[in-house]
Amino acid sequence: MSIQARILIVARDDALAGPLAEGLDRLGWRTITARGPYAAIAALSDLAIEAAIVDVASGGHDALTLARRLKAACAPRRLPVIAIGDPDPQLDSYAFDLTLAPPLHPAQAVLRLESLVRMAVAEEEFELRLETFAERGRRLDLPEPKADPYRVLAVGEPAPQFLALSNALTRGGADVVGAFTAFTAFDYLHERDFDSVVLWAGDNSSEALSIAAGMRRNTRLYHIPALLYLRGESYVTTSEAFHRGVSDVASPETPETETAKRVVELSRSYRRAVSIRKALERARSSGLMDAATGLFTRDLFAGHLVRLAHASRVRNRPMSVCVLRLAERPETTAARAGGYLDRAIPQIGSMIGRLVRVEDTAARLGPELFALALPATPQSAARAAAERIAAVIACTAFEAGDGKSPFTVDFDIGIAQLEPGENAARALERAASRALQREAS
Repeated sequence: MSIQARILIVARDDALAGPLAEGLDRLGWRTITARGPYAAIAALSDLAIEAAIVDVASGGHDALTLARRLKAACAPRRLPVIAIGDPDPQLDSYAFDLTLAPPLHPAQAVLRLESLVRMAVAEEEFELRLETFAERGRRLDLPEPKADPYRVLAVGEPAPQFLALSNALTRGGADVVGAFTAFTAFDYLHERDFDSVVLWAGDNSSEALSIAAGMRRNTRLYHIPALLYLRGESYVTTSEAFHRGVSDVASPETPETETAKRVVELSRSYRRAVSIRKALERARSSGLMDAATGLFTRDLFAGHLVRLAHASRVRNRPMSVCVLRLAERPETTAARAGGYLDRAIPQIGSMIGRLVRVEDTAARLGPELFALALPATPQSAARAAAERIAAVIACTAFEAGDGKSPFTVDFDIGIAQLEPGENAARALERAASRALQREAS
């Protein structure tokens, strides 16, 4: 099986593109490089490219106008396009999703690519849900990103360079909140909403890196971008910083106004992603969901699955479905007989809904039967997701009545990736059949 390219790099030469392509390939994001617009569009027509990176400096005016052409060539599949160049608010008007300053480290690129690709899939999913819910008389609205100033958390000692950056952000219209320690920073992060975080790696750079790593371990804070502001003589390498979860790195040699623009650029991209996630989460309060679990009902899921399958073919993206059936075990049988399993089902379904990505669709097909539709997901990744959900729920103890030990549940799992020419119902049948085979074994 050949390895397919995931990322298109458009650059006139290899000064920036060469090291970036090699690094992304090593990190599992296979690349293909095009030297100009026509080669780039040809690559998009032949390959299921997930995102594009354009070296603006090497491409001149053609590169500035390329984002719209690339997106149009991929339609209806949404294509995130990153510009490598000096931060410039005008680049947003050229349809670039994000601008990152050169040189772009591969680990830094992966962090942004993961976020932007997921955002593109979430936007596609929202479009499909608009249609599915409209058929049933419900309207979903995509909220516009908040228009108020970007809120930035600046963490670190009040060194002159750091204060200068904070002042540049304030002059640029950002609302900057200062925190001197990691404890104070996490208090703020849990109490308020921020669009980005700036970490000052002064005399204690390890603390700044630990904050970045801590954010990446927290599901609520995971997506908030963090810029590490280094001292000139810092021993921290950019590679170490990016692998610890930092989104961007700047130094005092970089003018504060440029660094401030980079922070604003990260904040803008993050705020857009938040608005899309909130729009998808609002579907749960539409009145169409299963009342007990908050998941899609069987009929709603069936209609949406047909739409998802059609979209996956049109957009040239993979799609997988998973069936999770409560496994038959002695303690489950006892809990069912006592009525305690029925009481646990709403909690189980709610957990499934919280454990999937916002762009995934989770449904309750029967009293003890659940299903997932995962867009832009191959079978191997779908299996990993389903097994992770089952493992988390298997660690949860449910009430079994007075004097009885709590019981746990397990799942028989079936996975199927939509095959060429296959309809949605057939893919779901294959997944259900595999779940039943696991039960029989």
